[in-house]
Amino acid sequence: MERTQGATLALYGAAALAEIAGCFAFWAWIRLGRSAWLAVPGVASLCLFAWLLTRADAEFAGRAYAAYGGVYIAASLLWLWLVEGARPDRWDAAGALICLGGAALILAGPRGG
Repeated sequence: MERTQGATLALYGAAALAEIAGCFAFWAWIRLGRSAWLAVPGVASLCLFAWLLTRADAEFAGRAYAAYGGVYIAASLLWLWLVEGARPDRWDAAGALICLGGAALILAGPRGG
């Protein structure tokens, strides 16, 4: 079943949230001194991330991962702002826009035979 580009971006957004939340659980445990029990939902979140990424409508895993990378970068900066309370600067925003442009090109670019 082929998804629309909007649905694929929503899937990538959900995958990014799951990956960032899972990784942040380990960051909170190891770097911020929080409970080691955070690793349990962290691992579950990382498993959800991996499963969600397999749902991407792409013929090749490498192409799905490459396009996802741009979404992940932008989502990470949103996490920085909304969860960690540090507002991204103009260089962060410019970098994210460049990465999202690359992800869009990978997803929507014409495929030649």
